[in-house]
Amino acid sequence: MANPLTSSQFVRLLDKRFTDVFEGLFTQIPPMIDTLYSKKSSDSAWEEYFEIGSLGDIPEFNGKIEYLSIAPGYTTKIEPKEYAGGLQFERKLLDDKKWPVLDGRVEQLTKSALRTMDKIAVRPFVYAWSSAFDFMTSEEGVALCSDSHTTKSGTSTTYGFDNAGTSALDKTSIAATRLLMKGFRDDISERIEMNPDILLVPSNLADTAGEIIGTDKDPENGNNTKNMLYGKFKIIEYPRLDDYDTNNWYMIDGAKMKQFLLWIDRIRPESQNTVDFETFIWKFSIYFRIACGWLNWRWLFGHQVT
Repeated sequence: MANPLTSSQFVRLLDKRFTDVFEGLFTQIPPMIDTLYSKKSSDSAWEEYFEIGSLGDIPEFNGKIEYLSIAPGYTTKIEPKEYAGGLQFERKLLDDKKWPVLDGRVEQLTKSALRTMDKIAVRPFVYAWSSAFDFMTSEEGVALCSDSHTTKSGTSTTYGFDNAGTSALDKTSIAATRLLMKGFRDDISERIEMNPDILLVPSNLADTAGEIIGTDKDPENGNNTKNMLYGKFKIIEYPRLDDYDTNNWYMIDGAKMKQFLLWIDRIRPESQNTVDFETFIWKFSIYFRIACGWLNWRWLFGHQVT
């Protein structure tokens, strides 16, 4: 636990002879939660979701109705966790400092909370190939990006159930991944409508992605060939991805992402302050409860590039 900030630590703030004293010169990375997630409020200790499978084809009528069955899907439980932090200040420091710094105690804590949440928001992507979930309990128990997705219907999962790859970002891999996503199937192996329209990339790959899809002429062909990927994707550059890997990239169906990728605000950041009666130490705190997770994998294809 950190000790209170005191006059002895910041003795220079008691001196007015400086030309200037400053803080907070740098702008944080823009948060991505609103861009990527469907945000939900919650009043419960956890939220639980259950999926119902699809209905098969209608058979030919042979004089008597044949009744069809529907397989249950998987349950997903998402449980928010608590986060809290604080600052302590010696009363004398706040009274005697000569410069307007360290005044925005609540603002500093709020800024830190928003940054913390944005770092949490990137985790489903950077750990998309892991089944060790932060907030989730998944009945399927398979990583978000996997070649081992399952179903309860008993159907074959040979085709249309794989959303994990290892290809580096280039024109060929983008085109191939788009076709793989167009081939995704539901829980009874029926083809479903897919519209992959987003490339989510680290900053290190943003220029490469832009060069591939940003011109109507094929960037890899000098014969004025039409670029069939032109205009098909929106590029979302996510700098926090670079903190984990600069080569991994993701293709996304944006509408389905907003349907299946959830951010749960159980308690939005709340700040409080108080004065310790015996020591006159000023205390400022912030508290929030949040969670994130997904209800279905059929919105994403992730490439973990080796």
